[in-house]
Amino acid sequence: MADRRLQVFHAVAKHLSFTKAADALFMTQPAVTFQIRQLEEQFNTRLFDRTHGRIALTPAGQMALDYAERILGLSAELDTLLKEASGQLGGPLLIGASTTIAEFLLPQILGEFKVRAPGAVPRLFVANSEAVQARIVERTLDLGFIEGDSHLPSLVTDVCCDDELQVVCTPGHPLAKLKSATPKSLTEHAYISREPGSGTREVIDHYLQNAGVAPDSMQVVMELGSPEAVKGLVATGLGFAIMSRATVVKETQLGQLVQIPLAPRLHRQLSVVYPKERFHSRLVSEFVAFAKERLTALQAGNAVRPAA
Repeated sequence: MADRRLQVFHAVAKHLSFTKAADALFMTQPAVTFQIRQLEEQFNTRLFDRTHGRIALTPAGQMALDYAERILGLSAELDTLLKEASGQLGGPLLIGASTTIAEFLLPQILGEFKVRAPGAVPRLFVANSEAVQARIVERTLDLGFIEGDSHLPSLVTDVCCDDELQVVCTPGHPLAKLKSATPKSLTEHAYISREPGSGTREVIDHYLQNAGVAPDSMQVVMELGSPEAVKGLVATGLGFAIMSRATVVKETQLGQLVQIPLAPRLHRQLSVVYPKERFHSRLVSEFVAFAKERLTALQAGNAVRPAA
């Protein structure tokens, strides 16, 4: 119900690019430019500074963005409430998830929820925990699943369950002979790490620091942005990794990789995050409750203890 020009303005303001906004809105760039020009004429002020091929919000543009977000949010809230009043449980469900959760846990949960709510249209944005939280703050996602807690004051964190991280390597690797691996012993071997910004990377770095091992003392041979890519490289024998038990269930069953517990053990929390001050539809609320229950059950099946 919101003015289409506000939607276009909001997209341009968030992307700071007419081209990217056009792609996101499935419009042509001239059409986006025309809508912005109309809005500027209506307000009789410039909303963007355009210099050297770049754009930036003017003070008036920043003010307009603040109001546009509120107006668009209220419009979406009204649309949802009217649908729910008629008994409908459906519509877009905008979910973000860190790569570990998105690749190994959420597909089954989304499939099961779709059976319960056929009218729901889930859309999944996959990135590291940092990027997922940024999109929620921008209000382009309803909720997100991350490793650990959010450090952003505008987000609420609900813990779903615990997840154990263990050393993963090939059966012929020297570490495979150990019953458990100490942080100090890991510095003697080539290490395949997740990328900066990854929730897994953050948890591991904190664990090493608490154990008296500087993260930069690890023999990092490569940093990768996907659990699948990490597993593939580990399988070549190039080095070991520290990964969630949930990510290597199949490979350990087939004997391609082995897992060695850390000493002391390394547990982290898997959490759902969402904005503090924002209306939540019944669809979002029911999905969060369902996902938390199923995540706990799935992780328990992977020998991960539920969070207290």
